[in-house]
Amino acid sequence: MGARYLERERQHLNDLLPGLDEALAGTALTELEQPDSPALEMFRAAGGPGLLVPAEHGGKGVDLLGAVRVQRAVGSRSPSLAIATTMHHFSVASLVETAAASDGMEWMLLSAIAQDNLLLASGFAEGNTGQGILTPTLTARVEGDKIWLSGTKKPCSLARSMNLLTASVALPEPDGSTRLAVALVPADAPGVSVRPFWSSPVLAGAESDEVVLEDVEVPADLVVRTDVTDDGRLDHLQTAGFVWFETLMTASYLGVVSALVERVLAAPKIDTSVKAEAATNVHGAVLALDGLARTAATELDENVLADALVCRYTAQRTIAHVADLCVEALGGMAFISSGDIAYLNSACRALAFHPPSRTRMTAALTDHFTGNPLRIS
Repeated sequence: MGARYLERERQHLNDLLPGLDEALAGTALTELEQPDSPALEMFRAAGGPGLLVPAEHGGKGVDLLGAVRVQRAVGSRSPSLAIATTMHHFSVASLVETAAASDGMEWMLLSAIAQDNLLLASGFAEGNTGQGILTPTLTARVEGDKIWLSGTKKPCSLARSMNLLTASVALPEPDGSTRLAVALVPADAPGVSVRPFWSSPVLAGAESDEVVLEDVEVPADLVVRTDVTDDGRLDHLQTAGFVWFETLMTASYLGVVSALVERVLAAPKIDTSVKAEAATNVHGAVLALDGLARTAATELDENVLADALVCRYTAQRTIAHVADLCVEALGGMAFISSGDIAYLNSACRALAFHPPSRTRMTAALTDHFTGNPLRIS
């Protein structure tokens, strides 16, 4: 089915994580998308957690372009796995950026991630309408060199499989102000618990439940202070993190809609003009994302972040159009005979739910394109 379509991405996935694509392809979509999905263990077994860890620390050392192709391939097989692992990869990429400018223990953590196949969940603000992505979901209590964190993150992908939680926190400063910081919290630390939260059957395999922290002590060297200002301007770490997040999340959802396109291409009775429109629309969005990833290899500034947001919002519109086209072309019998079509149709549209929303960023992008700094709210 679709012999050439997705061939490059799936071959890339097989080269980097041997056996994963075959394992996913051999498992029913309904099984992969359940809350107790085997997909995450397949990902671990293939060495997936170390994908972005530099080779000198035991990982695959994959760059953003390689990761984009991996996520599209994974998304075409299991939407839930693609979304969950995007959160992991985003967290690892941020840790790599932190380690490059630090003499701390980040490199030891990266080595452990690759060696022990550790999964990182992301506790950054997401899922609350009207709340900025930079608004911390956790509060901190500081006494000397000791820091205790409290708060909740919902939804939080990988909630039940994570080994570490990366989270934004409002850290009190000596002058009474607060500074945004990033904390690394061991999942088995006293005071960390998980509660059911995700009620939708769509993307249930991503384990997006509620993670609760109740006075959890975190070593000071696992808390990284950022230079984000009150007006939403970003430091280099935040900018790089956003670029990785937006790019990989977009690639994942393009993978999901690609699974619908693949079915259209394989259907002999569908008009070739419909097949061409569906395939070329998605491929255009993929090429834009590939170009962005190549640019990000040498530049990681607010202009690249703006480009990442543009790619993401353009992909959202493309995905909605192509999904409508595919579902209509496949017809009622295909829709009735298998739940896969309805599921993929629902899952691919969830890109619109990730921060920052298109409507929230309209003024910020307009300001950016007229010469002002890009601000994230």
